Amino acid sequence: MKLLTLNFLSCAVKTCKTSPLSFPLHPKDAELAKDDVEPNPDLLTNILPRLDWSALRTTAAELGFPDLPETAPSPEELVEGGKTVQDLHELLMETQIVEGKLVCGCCGHEYAVREGIANFLLPSHLV
Repeated sequence: MKLLTLNFLSCAVKTCKTSPLSFPLHPKDAELAKDDVEPNPDLLTNILPRLDWSALRTTAAELGFPDLPETAPSPEELVEGGKTVQDLHELLMETQIVEGKLVCGCCGHEYAVREGIANFLLPSHLV
């Protein structure tokens, strides 16, 4: 599961839908893998406006990645390149969670990640 995907997921428990704590899901005991992907500044430029920057900073910090700046880089900065662009590319495009859990900050429910696939099926008492 690519870390990019984590920026678009929130807790599926019905009582968490209205809580801001249900996003982002927090990785726990995450085993990470890195794929070599060719840098694509155009892709980053198009994805960046769709990301929740503060959630991305939270996820990066929880996984031990270098601190991202307070604000997202501008499209010009992405085209120019630099350390932040390299860090973003590595974080979003090359890093994936292979094994571990994703934990809701509201209810504490843990979603298992196995072989890179997150299981979002809920037990009947949480639906």
